Amino acid sequence: MRYTNLRFVKGHGTENDFVVLPPYDGDLTAETVAALCDRHAGIGADGVLRVVPQDGRFFMDYRNADGSVAEMCGNGIRVFARFLVSSGLADPGEIPIDTRNGVLVVTVPEDGGDITAEMGHPARLDDAKVTVGSASWPGVGWSMGNPHLVVLDAAPIDEIDLGVEPGVEPVASFPDGVNVEFLEPVGPRHVRMRVFERGVGETRSCGTGACAAAVAAMDAAGIRTSYVVDVPGGRLVVEWREDGMVLMTGPAVLVAKGDVDPELIRSSRG
Repeated sequence: MRYTNLRFVKGHGTENDFVVLPPYDGDLTAETVAALCDRHAGIGADGVLRVVPQDGRFFMDYRNADGSVAEMCGNGIRVFARFLVSSGLADPGEIPIDTRNGVLVVTVPEDGGDITAEMGHPARLDDAKVTVGSASWPGVGWSMGNPHLVVLDAAPIDEIDLGVEPGVEPVASFPDGVNVEFLEPVGPRHVRMRVFERGVGETRSCGTGACAAAVAAMDAAGIRTSYVVDVPGGRLVVEWREDGMVLMTGPAVLVAKGDVDPELIRSSRG
């Protein structure tokens, strides 16, 4: 099928950027997603958020930059909610959004300020060794609807080469790949983080990664509280409530809109 004049909106949450596709009839192939996310021959993004009307709500169909399907995206769900409000599809306040990690409630303030999103209940995964070059660290496995390995103290994180995918042992623990977070403690309940996202590479931020990082740090300390996670693209605040629910608060900004013919973009890629 040839798509013509496919509308899109470009947005980001702490510089983790997305192409948002309003509701439309048609398939969304991995090839099309990869073409849209191509920073040289396409629009450029870390992923695509497709808005799908579903049973009186909206389903967030999230795809990684390589076109693969992802279970959840924390920065993406805030951008998704911001788009719903700005386009008149939803009112400010609490918005239930369907995701592959269940129905999550996102709170969008009327004043355009930071957005708070339910991120679900974390679950422990297998631990594994993380290797970059000649360095290795123990990784703590957590799921936020998608898999993460958290290195609790990899300081100084600025010296880690994330131009290549970190090695993980045993590989069998994560047959579909895993997101890897590298933390550097800053102070009480405060860390810096860099992340390598599966299917994407290093990104400026990862919402589920920030949640996994904060949960791993809190679990290691035996506390449930709020944590500040600084990423290259900004700051996120993560709360782990006593009932097990994780909340994340951070910015979501829409920066551009237009239309595109994905077939033309696909044909322009080498």
